Amino acid sequence: MTEENVAPASDSILVVGGGISGLTTAIEAAEAGYEVFLVEKNPYLGGRVAQLNQYFPKQCPPTCGLEINFRRIKDNSRLKFFTLAEVENVTGSPGNYDVSVKITPRYVNANCTCCGDCADACQAEIDNEFDFGMQKIKGAYLPFEMAFPSRYVISPQIIGTEDAQRCQEACQYDAVELDMEPKTMNFNVGSIVWATGWQPYDAAKIDNLGFGQHPNIVTNMMMERLAAPNGPTKGKIVRPADGKAPESIAFVQCAGSRDENHLPYCSYICCMASLKQAMYVRERDPDAKIYIFYIDMRAPGQRYEKFYQQAKDDENIFFVKGKVAEVNEDADTKNITVVAENAVTGEKIQQNVEMVVLATGMEPTTATAKLPADLNYTDEGFIINDFENGGMFAAGCANKPADVVSSNQNATGMALKAIQTLVTR
Repeated sequence: MTEENVAPASDSILVVGGGISGLTTAIEAAEAGYEVFLVEKNPYLGGRVAQLNQYFPKQCPPTCGLEINFRRIKDNSRLKFFTLAEVENVTGSPGNYDVSVKITPRYVNANCTCCGDCADACQAEIDNEFDFGMQKIKGAYLPFEMAFPSRYVISPQIIGTEDAQRCQEACQYDAVELDMEPKTMNFNVGSIVWATGWQPYDAAKIDNLGFGQHPNIVTNMMMERLAAPNGPTKGKIVRPADGKAPESIAFVQCAGSRDENHLPYCSYICCMASLKQAMYVRERDPDAKIYIFYIDMRAPGQRYEKFYQQAKDDENIFFVKGKVAEVNEDADTKNITVVAENAVTGEKIQQNVEMVVLATGMEPTTATAKLPADLNYTDEGFIINDFENGGMFAAGCANKPADVVSSNQNATGMALKAIQTLVTR
């Protein structure tokens, strides 16, 4: 299956967002016999799951679930996907929507074999957004090892430069097309599922927690990339300041969540994510000390409760019930002192650690960029599902904070809702 221009289709479904929720929605609807168009703004499918080291409940690597889904996409002619694609406008009503989608140039066509000659020829480097800027990559790049579609991208930052020309000259398969232009595609669909996902809350907005001011304070998603074998450190958890493996780490829960000045809601996954990441550290260094500062530990369900108990039984993981008030850096060692009040004893705590991980909250992408369609949102930017009118639905974290399992379950339900719109109109 390739990305290609298609004629408008009737009795079809549009899924917006190629993360785990969008993939599940699109695949389930296509395997039920309906034509599905899947659009994704990134040059690859997989969303946030692709950035993880492991995910619950089985501590699977991303390849575990994504590879199966990519195979299902390849095997289903009813599902057509488009990357570097964003919805520009939606008009119409349930059963009959006209949608315009803008396709941004990749500057690499389907001839690409992923040989990497273009990257070898390219001299310019750009920030690696997939690794949250923790390393540089070439201006010609494969987003990550198992990227789907398996095709390089030429960054628009180098278009018009000698580097872009070098990339084209180096390609022996005529895959580099520097004259690609943006294009708009129009679809007629019966229903739309918005699986636009989430983004980590901007930790730099939380003034008292020092992100962006002290290099050894990172976010939980940055920690996932540090622990991932295909991450910036090839799976070694080290301090950004000096590359040292930390012997003590503090996890600060609810960094921006449950805070009326930032995200007033619980982001659902943060507690379990920090416990999981504490295990990453303990597996690599059995002597490392972990300090988890929390308001409430939330472990929804039996599996998560068992995982929480496993962490509590670890003699080198210490739980401190108390909200962190401030952090301070030692200018010489770059160590961090975390200051909090123990909510149980009332004692003021100053814990010195070598690295801090902020459990930043889950914010819907629609909090900062509303969609070009007639949708209703919560005050926090989550899409509200209007099941009475139907036609357009939000799946996964576009609707509420959720983990991978819950997102998959919800996405299956939204696929059924989308199908119901087609059969009852």
